[in-house]
Amino acid sequence: MTNQSSADARLIVALDVPTRAEAEALVERLGDGVSFYKIGLQLLATEGMAMARDLKARGRSVFADWKLHDIGATVEKATAALAQAGACDFLTVHAEPQVLAAARRGRGDAPLKILGVTVLTSLNGQDLGEIGYAVPLETLVERRVRQAIDAGADGVVSSPHEAHIARRVGGPDFLVVTPSVRPIGAPADDQARSATPTEAIANGASHIVVGRPITAAADPRGAAGAIVAEMRAARRAA
Repeated sequence: MTNQSSADARLIVALDVPTRAEAEALVERLGDGVSFYKIGLQLLATEGMAMARDLKARGRSVFADWKLHDIGATVEKATAALAQAGACDFLTVHAEPQVLAAARRGRGDAPLKILGVTVLTSLNGQDLGEIGYAVPLETLVERRVRQAIDAGADGVVSSPHEAHIARRVGGPDFLVVTPSVRPIGAPADDQARSATPTEAIANGASHIVVGRPITAAADPRGAAGAIVAEMRAARRAA
C-alpha cells in the first residue's frame, strides 16, 4: 500500500478523463498527495470498474459517481453487484425515494456508502422551472435530503451553496459531498453553482470533489496540496 500521509481523505479528485491510461498517469503524478478518487461515467464507459478495483487494491478510496436512476429492482441489483465487488466506497444514486430505498436494500450490510444526488450542480432555479419543478431550488434540496435520510442513505451530493441545508438537516455525521468546487480564480466551466474549498467546508461539506483545477494543472500534486492546505485552514477557522 502506498504511503498516503500527505493526503486528506476529504479531497476527492475527479478522474474525468476518457482513458484508463490518462487516469493512471494522473494517479502516478499525484502520488501520496491524494487518497480518494472519483470515477464518473466517462471512465466507466471504458475501464472504470477495472480501474476502481485496482485503486482499491492499492489502498485508495473510490467514489463511484454513477448516479443510478432506474426502476427499483434494477437499482437494487446494480447496487448489490457493486457492493459485492468491493470496488468502491461511495456510490451515487438519484435522491428519489424509490431509488434510494432500492440502493439501500441492494447495499445490504456492505460498507459501501449510498449518496443521494439532490440537484445537479449544472442546474439553476430557471432550469428547474423549465423541467417542471414548481418549488425553489433550496426547498427541493431540503426535501431530497430528508428523503435520503428516511431511506437510510449515508449522505447526499449537493452544491456547496446548499451544503448548509444538508448539514443542518442531516446532523454532524451525515456525508455531504460537494462537487463544483473551484479555487479562487479558476473558471466555473460547466458548473452553475460553484464555490471555493473554504466556502464549501464552511458551509458544511464533509468532502469536496475537484477535477480540472487539479487534473489540468501544470503541477497536479502541487494544486492538490494547495487545496488541502486551504481546507485545513478553513476547518481550523470554523
